[in-house]
Amino acid sequence: MTSIDSFLAFAEQEGGDRAETYFHRTACVAGVEDMRFQELMPDSLHWLGITKIDDLISMSDMKYNAIVDSGIEVRNRVAIPDEMIPADAHVEIDAKMYAGYYVPENKRGTVNEDLVKLTKGRSLDEDLLAGPMDD
Repeated sequence: MTSIDSFLAFAEQEGGDRAETYFHRTACVAGVEDMRFQELMPDSLHWLGITKIDDLISMSDMKYNAIVDSGIEVRNRVAIPDEMIPADAHVEIDAKMYAGYYVPENKRGTVNEDLVKLTKGRSLDEDLLAGPMDD
């Protein structure tokens, strides 16, 4: 989605951006939850001669499955370190983990319905009060 679509989908909703409504809001604006077609993505990796990936940094199970199903070995899936995830990005990250995306071993017991209900981003009013350089 473009930045404008993201704004319409998330920041404008009542109560601000929320993990529990992430995929529903995406579908309301874009028409689908995710329109990327990952099955074709490994073709470029094969063209480059890649037969194994030592460390894959991606939460996407669709991407992981497409790579593995195409015959490329993935030795290790690496989680994005928490300190590298901005506070507002937890809305998307938590929603995706709850929906079945990759969950690191140390978070498997914490990703549940309560987590997505509690995870919230800034509201539209907070975004308007914060200047573009405040992030």
